[in-house]
Amino acid sequence: MSRKSRREAAALGETASVDAVELETTEVTEGDEVVDLVEAEEAETDLILEDKSAPDDRAEEGPLDESEANPVRPYVDLGGVKIVPREGLHLRLEVEEGSKRVVAVGLDFAKSTLQVQPFAAPRSTGLWHEIREQIADQIRKQGGTTAEVDGPFGPEIRAEIPIAAGSEGAVPGQTTRLARFVGVDGPRWFLRGVIAGDATVDPEAAEKIEELFRSVVVVRGTEPMPPRDLIPLHMPKSTPGDPGTTTV
Repeated sequence: MSRKSRREAAALGETASVDAVELETTEVTEGDEVVDLVEAEEAETDLILEDKSAPDDRAEEGPLDESEANPVRPYVDLGGVKIVPREGLHLRLEVEEGSKRVVAVGLDFAKSTLQVQPFAAPRSTGLWHEIREQIADQIRKQGGTTAEVDGPFGPEIRAEIPIAAGSEGAVPGQTTRLARFVGVDGPRWFLRGVIAGDATVDPEAAEKIEELFRSVVVVRGTEPMPPRDLIPLHMPKSTPGDPGTTTV
């Protein structure tokens, strides 16, 4: 997934309270399941004009745009997204091998995982209607199966994906794993989530992970960006000496 590095996003100047969040970084390679929407269809310049796909109450209940978020609520500032700290939440930054670019945020919570990626999108049209077809096609080419269902955020893909022998975290004898692919079109951004673990089968865990996805705040910024570009992510910022904060 080699790409030219982009200018760093402007610092927001907010202190990130991370007392309830553990953080680590994980390197990812081209074989790992982090999809860069730019590279998935780099040669395709014409976007299919589609309506936005989002819950009717997105602007009130999330995922929120930075302009819609509570300005006094504590967040972990990761650049393109902000995360609300909570007890038991383990946060991972997934870093591209070679470039060391942060390409995704991994959230471990309620015996489940939620991977989020924010992308630039057109102002008046959405990306999810087209993107989920590409995701389903990629999974089928890998030998997996998919089904499109109506979920809490609108259309989502529920998939059973083959596991390569020796994959990290694989249970002995397990050959496939379940995953949910969700997406929300916001104002000039698209937020993709990949859900795995208990939240794929247990309604109580699913509700907790869905609320976590709802709580994500997307920081699009004012810099012009082509649709499908990954909105830059970075390590969390904190002010030295602030109580209850950690500098990573």
